[in-house]
Amino acid sequence: MEIAFPIEFLVYGTPVSFQAKNVDSREAWKDRVKAASEQVIPQPHFASDQRIAVTLYYLPNEAMAGDVDNIVKLVLDALNAHIYLDDVQVERVVVQKFEPGNVFSFSNPSAVVVDAITGPKPVLYVRVSNDPFEDLR
Repeated sequence: MEIAFPIEFLVYGTPVSFQAKNVDSREAWKDRVKAASEQVIPQPHFASDQRIAVTLYYLPNEAMAGDVDNIVKLVLDALNAHIYLDDVQVERVVVQKFEPGNVFSFSNPSAVVVDAITGPKPVLYVRVSNDPFEDLR
């Protein structure tokens, strides 16, 4: 089956950096991302060959210790050959952290964004779209 884009899902827990020394923790985080995505896509499914945009919002339960850009690589790797055929298809990545007391007031948030804001922390909101220009219009 084809994936109907966009897809949105939440990954609970603290993202693991690509720079983490513990290989097992990196692989466990990628498995967690993939498992969360499987809840919102048809099974079985074909990985898309379309152009892709990925949005990541990280909502930690306290001030973030690392750099926000370090969480991107493992998430993209987890979705590779699963949501899309190859990460060369990813044309746009938007990443934002929302530490406690610093959450943006979204004008029209999706139900999944609302769940991320109001639910347990830490959580990573992930949105994958086949329209890399959707927010630029």
